[in-house]
Amino acid sequence: MSTYDKIKEIETEMARTQKNKATAYHLGTLKAKLAKLRRELIAPSKSGGGTGEGFDVAGTGVARVGFIGFPSVGKSTLMSKMTGTFSEVSEVEFTTLTTVPGVLNYKGAKIQILDLPGIIEGAKDGKGRGRQVIAVARTCSLIFLVLDVLKPLTHKAVIEKELEAVGIRLNKQPPNIVFRKKEKGGINMTSTVNLTHLDQDVVRSILSEYRITSADVSFRCDATADDLIDVIEGNRVYIPAVYVLNKIDQISIEELDLIYKIPHAVPISAHHEWNFDELLEKMWEYLNLVRIYTKPKGLLPDYSAPVVLKKDKSSVSDFCNAIHRGILKEFSHALVWGSSVKHNPQKVGKEHVLLDEDVVSIVKKI
Repeated sequence: MSTYDKIKEIETEMARTQKNKATAYHLGTLKAKLAKLRRELIAPSKSGGGTGEGFDVAGTGVARVGFIGFPSVGKSTLMSKMTGTFSEVSEVEFTTLTTVPGVLNYKGAKIQILDLPGIIEGAKDGKGRGRQVIAVARTCSLIFLVLDVLKPLTHKAVIEKELEAVGIRLNKQPPNIVFRKKEKGGINMTSTVNLTHLDQDVVRSILSEYRITSADVSFRCDATADDLIDVIEGNRVYIPAVYVLNKIDQISIEELDLIYKIPHAVPISAHHEWNFDELLEKMWEYLNLVRIYTKPKGLLPDYSAPVVLKKDKSSVSDFCNAIHRGILKEFSHALVWGSSVKHNPQKVGKEHVLLDEDVVSIVKKI
């Protein structure tokens, strides 16, 4: 029996099993088996030799945004209008057959945009070019799920299911579970919260499927069986996503009001370039970037070319390394103007965390 057939068999078994306390152990085991088979299916083929022609794209810029969607929802039109990069546009499905890269300059940051081939149902099982599309999607800092506004929720559910199955978690944080394998000592399970989805038997059944007989598992959130499996697998990626609802020129104002109630959604018209400002602002917010301006000694700040950093890696030390790795060797202190300090300027050390649009002047050792 092929891996694909085994997956189908387990999915069928799970669909007909009622969810209750008595079946939790059985379902936990099935979910663990399914995760292992899926990992096997999407792992790159040893004889395949890479990601496939036209899919491996060199990274440029400070972040990477991938366009994912069904064929002919307007991804190529959106990319052409946003970046000026030509990606073949047609009403025919599967016009884009390889990854098309472009660069968007926004707020002084160079952001790489990737137009990925149209994803179809079954991509997680290697149908179409799904495996290659998903491999590139895993490397993105942000995903734009481009949807046809006339059928957004059906397409949204299918794509989310496909990405979920291959370990891509959209708009989620990693579960707060500490898992550590041991040589001996059995399973030691602790929790700081009340667990409503798991008990010791279900945890043991999942670990048993992975042939783990000794481990420390500490739950700091009300985790599910899926959360525990994600932590054990260790290959999940957590990526922010924006649902780009295209073709709003084809719907009424009343329908547009309803569309705005979908979380993480931005309605646009790629053809007419409607609502691009909101889409770009949302992109910037979800990428979590900060702009830091340099100020050479005795000169005015350079506002034309900011140093762009991730918000969670925006210390003075990160700022120095982004300019040149040798700066820290001669670093004495920095003078900072902006919202991260109480006084302008303020003398700070290399551990100081910078905020958006701070101005920094580096002072070297004498």
